[in-house]
Amino acid sequence: MAGPTPERRFKNPAVFVCDIQEKFRPTIHEFDKVILTARKLLLAAQSLSLPVFVTTQNRARLGDTVAELQPLIAAAGPLVHADVDKTRFSMWLPPLSSNAHFSSPSEVAIVGIESHICVTQTALDLLAAGHRVYVLADGVSSSNRQEVPVALERLRQAGAVVTTSESWIYECMGDAGIPEFRDMVRVVKVTMGDTRAALQGLLGSKI
Repeated sequence: MAGPTPERRFKNPAVFVCDIQEKFRPTIHEFDKVILTARKLLLAAQSLSLPVFVTTQNRARLGDTVAELQPLIAAAGPLVHADVDKTRFSMWLPPLSSNAHFSSPSEVAIVGIESHICVTQTALDLLAAGHRVYVLADGVSSSNRQEVPVALERLRQAGAVVTTSESWIYECMGDAGIPEFRDMVRVVKVTMGDTRAALQGLLGSKI
């Protein structure tokens, strides 16, 4: 007798890429590691056909999204539902909040900067709107590294899940029987070195 049809664990996931811009490159702690995890998450989003929402903070002054991510954002095509410039710190702006994807609760993964400002305010707004928030600790940082654990602890207490990119990706899938699983294993293998570098650089021995 055949078992149940494999299906994803998350029913309405989304990816938020918060303000990973050129001008921040020299100032953010382990900025290159944030880029590595964002790249991995964008590859996963492409394989799993997940909606992606990208923002920049005051693009005219702080620059565009980093060059390393531009090809993946472009390749995502219609999966990128918003590429929004903002002055508000939170990403949860009308171009995102009014998107049809969020008419039902979503499981949102956030990567980007800064942990204690834009990432925190975005997460708090998403939680207030009834969504499930996953802050990927191997994909967020701040200019002062000491801000990061404080921000992550605050977000835990507020109800966000602090986890890692690989954990979120596998939880999103939920079942090795889904058609996309083989391609996702390839993504995980290709980015294995990046994953180790990001974990070591941003987390060390603890989250």
